[in-house]
Amino acid sequence: MWMAWEDDDPVFWHYPGRKSVGYFGAVRLRDGRGLFQKEDGMFNGMTFWSFLQQLRTISAQSGRRVIAIIDNAKYHHACLHKEWRQQQEPHFALDYLPPYSPELNPIERVWKRTRRKCVHNVYFPKLQALIEKVDRQFVQWSEPNDELARLCKI
Repeated sequence: MWMAWEDDDPVFWHYPGRKSVGYFGAVRLRDGRGLFQKEDGMFNGMTFWSFLQQLRTISAQSGRRVIAIIDNAKYHHACLHKEWRQQQEPHFALDYLPPYSPELNPIERVWKRTRRKCVHNVYFPKLQALIEKVDRQFVQWSEPNDELARLCKI
């Protein structure tokens, strides 16, 4: 079973000059496999739906029911993907955290670990260098691994 977390203030790394990059993320609790999607633009109903579709496609391979645990960002409830969410319901459901409870969102631990491992006390002369380093970490975490499994255990 996949359990995914995504938050309304997805992880952003800022570059001098106010440029930034953000990621959607999910972790399968069973084995710590991560799924990450870089988002260069706005986080909205369309970009979130794109991430949900990717998560649904990957998780369907197991044949198990998926419960994605997310917070209550406005775009998580977007009418744009409401019908699609309802169609997926028997095999893929969203479970919303209570409002104002970021401490219950385990993906926050993943974002914090990523910052420590990749960007803490490191100077990046260009935003692309930061993106490449973070992307390399996410590629490592896209395979089952104990680090994310332990980090996200409830």
